[in-house]
Amino acid sequence: MIGNETITLGRDCEAIQIPNGIRLTLSAGTRVQLAQSLGGTYTVMTETGLLARIAGKDADAIGQEIVPSSTGGTGVVAEEPVEKLVWDQLKTCFDPEIPVNIVELGLVYRCQFTPLPDGGNKVELRFTLTAPGCGMGDVLKRDIESKLRSVPGVIEADIQVVFDPPWNPSLMSEAAKLQLGLM
Repeated sequence: MIGNETITLGRDCEAIQIPNGIRLTLSAGTRVQLAQSLGGTYTVMTETGLLARIAGKDADAIGQEIVPSSTGGTGVVAEEPVEKLVWDQLKTCFDPEIPVNIVELGLVYRCQFTPLPDGGNKVELRFTLTAPGCGMGDVLKRDIESKLRSVPGVIEADIQVVFDPPWNPSLMSEAAKLQLGLM
């Protein structure tokens, strides 16, 4: 349902304006078009051209199935190595304006795992944004932290936005470049 179909919001819902990251409420009856539906969030455009990100918990406002929130990964034994599970979760985090995950975009600069004395792991992640002035940094940070904390074996997550070195398109994977028509 991505494209030209107009959706009328069935109820008021919280959203985050793109690209400045300002929280707002989209009122019931607002007409929007779904621009992107990736990673459990929805990017919509209003009739006035405003882009906004709607969380999965509010998907019913646009006629979609509600995405359940993540729960912590403590006490759960995983069959896969925690490193693989973390990278798999990172691939479900998307820039709200670009339909490519943050790993393929080359936004993850460092992902380090430290075993904790009482069991489990601490994940230290450093990521950047495609533009330093983008207001979505805190939004992406919360999304990443929530998803990493849902990974079995991850007890702590230290997520930081960094801007050195600055991101550039050469950091994208070949798959991302192909997907975006840059090859």
